Amino acid sequence: MQQLTNITTIFNKKMFRIPDYQRGYAWQTPQLTDFWQDINTLENNKNHYMGVLSLELVASVKWKTWEEDNWLVDSKGYTPYFVVDGQQRLSTCVILIQAILEVARDLPENKLTNKEDFELCDTKISDIRKEYILQKKTNSILTSYIFGYEKDNPSYEFLKTHIFMEPSSGNQNLETLYTHNLENAKKFFTDNLLSFPEGERKTKIENIYKRITKHLLFNEYLIQDDIDVCVAFETMNNRGKKLSDLELLKNRLIYLSTLYKEEDNEKSELRKRVNDTWKEIYYQLGRNKTNPLNDDDFLRAHWIMYFKYSRKTGDDYIQFLLKEQFSPRKVLELVPIVNSIQDAKETREFEENETNGNSEDDESSSEPKYQSRLTIKEVSEYSASIQSSACHWYNTFNPLVSPSLSPNERKWIDKLNRINISYFRPLVMASFVNKEIASSERVKLFKTIERFIFIAFKLSQARSNYRNSEFYNASRELAKGTRTVASVTKSLEERLVYFFNEDRTYNPVFFQEHIANKFKSGSGFYGWSGLRYFLYEYENDLFEKSKNDTPKIIWDRFVNQTDLVSIEHILPQTMDKTCWKKLFGSYGSKQINSFTNTLGNLLALSQPKNSSLQNDCYSQKRADKSSKIGYFNGSYSENRVAEMYEEWTPEFIKERGLEMLNFMETRWDISLGNEESKVKLLNLQFFKG
Repeated sequence: MQQLTNITTIFNKKMFRIPDYQRGYAWQTPQLTDFWQDINTLENNKNHYMGVLSLELVASVKWKTWEEDNWLVDSKGYTPYFVVDGQQRLSTCVILIQAILEVARDLPENKLTNKEDFELCDTKISDIRKEYILQKKTNSILTSYIFGYEKDNPSYEFLKTHIFMEPSSGNQNLETLYTHNLENAKKFFTDNLLSFPEGERKTKIENIYKRITKHLLFNEYLIQDDIDVCVAFETMNNRGKKLSDLELLKNRLIYLSTLYKEEDNEKSELRKRVNDTWKEIYYQLGRNKTNPLNDDDFLRAHWIMYFKYSRKTGDDYIQFLLKEQFSPRKVLELVPIVNSIQDAKETREFEENETNGNSEDDESSSEPKYQSRLTIKEVSEYSASIQSSACHWYNTFNPLVSPSLSPNERKWIDKLNRINISYFRPLVMASFVNKEIASSERVKLFKTIERFIFIAFKLSQARSNYRNSEFYNASRELAKGTRTVASVTKSLEERLVYFFNEDRTYNPVFFQEHIANKFKSGSGFYGWSGLRYFLYEYENDLFEKSKNDTPKIIWDRFVNQTDLVSIEHILPQTMDKTCWKKLFGSYGSKQINSFTNTLGNLLALSQPKNSSLQNDCYSQKRADKSSKIGYFNGSYSENRVAEMYEEWTPEFIKERGLEMLNFMETRWDISLGNEESKVKLLNLQFFKG
């Protein structure tokens, strides 16, 4: 390990590339905030230790293939390095330097015609760019980047065009989780630089620039040739922002590609296939910028679908993948190749001859051929599977914007997301992985899953892992075609039998007990975890019957409210107005709580409103058709209440509650018993009206 060095020294006549086994840029707002605070609060002429920067010298056979960059090595004497450890910190420094240069170009003090001639710390912007960002070859169109990714990395083009603001080379500008992080980092630093008062901005920026280039100190370490860099990378990256399991697996598969005895072209093809696989995965995981998908959730789901599920510990999937399935030992261990009965016979004869001491020259003996226990083909097939699964995984989270899905597939996957798809997402993904499954079959599966979730979890309050092992394993069988959709749906229906009576009618006792306990705690149906989904489905049923084209409630707004309410107590929780006291004043506090929190008194609103408005009289809430805020102009559920009831009485609360329970029976094909049982479920058995 060498002495501490700063960025200026580190970048002196060096060119840095992020190798393919590395993850992309992973820092997000928490790490950026810490970095910014460290720099912004660093006292003048004080240093800040940044840790170890581990580099690997790039072999000439490699850098000579870099068509746009090799001139910088040949003509300018630059030395190319792979960044093995320290990528996140080095990338962050470069992004901040780029942000500084862009902000400096637009400073009021910069009145030069050529903005690049403006000086920071007595150095032209153009010269700073040459030192840390890029150089252009004289009398040539070639541009070489001082710091960047290998060309096959999906972040390569994005870094050039979105961070360094250079023209695109025409390659696909693929966006992934990592490119989003690059973009966010640049915006973070630009916003912070622009937050400096305009009159002090140049001085502040120069101070930041000096601290980055002169006072951030690294231990620069050159990895020796006898150390495997893939193994070093995996070991080193247990500090800082921890590698995800998906990132670890990519590194492992690339490392395995170097261990095979096959021809170099086969090994390089495997490495390329792994890189292409992870490009696609990170593209799919990052497609929805507002809701990027978790790396390890996807990896675990695919493991469930591809290998036999077990639940020994929470991290059993990555332990299996790294320590068993894709361990170096399985590549280095050789086994005989047995492709046919004849091969098996020859192998057996060879082993018998060896045991009996027969001559190796015996014409009847034939030495068997050997291969790795884990073959290149098996790794390649796994890569192909996880790559093709990534788009299906994305679709399960974003069905409404996935054109490859049929309208009914979109509709029912959307319902599954609303009800909380629970542990069934691998099963849904598997139904798309198996290309032999028809769309109509999938929809039937999705409907059965939705009914299972509602009855088992929302009504009967089963534990969240009820039967999960069985249906995790079913996802593997379905994907591989060893089980049909009909078989899986039959199992789903059979596993509900625990919640049904012997005559196959639903046994509502579990739901009744749960709601009764909710009333004891004061919340009643308002505290039921299935309420929002149920009210939304009730609203959607009214919408479909209305024959109108436009729904009036948007799910995201319905469930994501903080200061406003989207479910109204028609009879308010605070009954302080005379209009309510006249109708309900004769009842005790427990009975009023039952009226307030029973199902028939709860109304899904089209527009969330301030909670204080819930205390209004019914006539004000209902208003008339000319009112913009009354029930007549609200959701379809509000419309129905306004049209059916001119006033709001105990009788009507009970009547509407029974209507909603009848809808529940029809929608999920269950029976909640006779009217007496339903009134008890509504906690209104005391009311005889």
